[in-house]
Amino acid sequence: MEIQLDRALELIAAARKKAEEIGVPVVIAVVDRGGNLLALQRMEEALLVSIDIAVNKAYTAVAVKIATHELAKLAQPGQPLFGIHNADGGRIVIFGGGFPLERGDEIIGGIGVSGGSVEQDMTCAEAALDRFKAL
Repeated sequence: MEIQLDRALELIAAARKKAEEIGVPVVIAVVDRGGNLLALQRMEEALLVSIDIAVNKAYTAVAVKIATHELAKLAQPGQPLFGIHNADGGRIVIFGGGFPLERGDEIIGGIGVSGGSVEQDMTCAEAALDRFKAL
């Protein structure tokens, strides 16, 4: 099973709706199971740096197979994955806003949101996850 473009756009719409509700402009990225960009949307006034961060959050969630906020816990000094953010050409993001998209035991893609605080990014991404679960 793969994440399809139409589904990716539905997830982006759900995350964007939540971003509009909380008043924060964000960038939303969806990648396929290989971490390749499938769809991206940048809301007006979203930070330009958030483009790469959103894509890399989605990529990280697929590459490491866990949400980026969970990876953050494992990447702190003294923890087993300390320094992982330097891996993979610096693409690994170790703060919240990236989630794998799972069907059963299979990761079929990832979503990343960037532009607000970590909590705001996670809230928007979780709205997309809720939509994903309903599909």
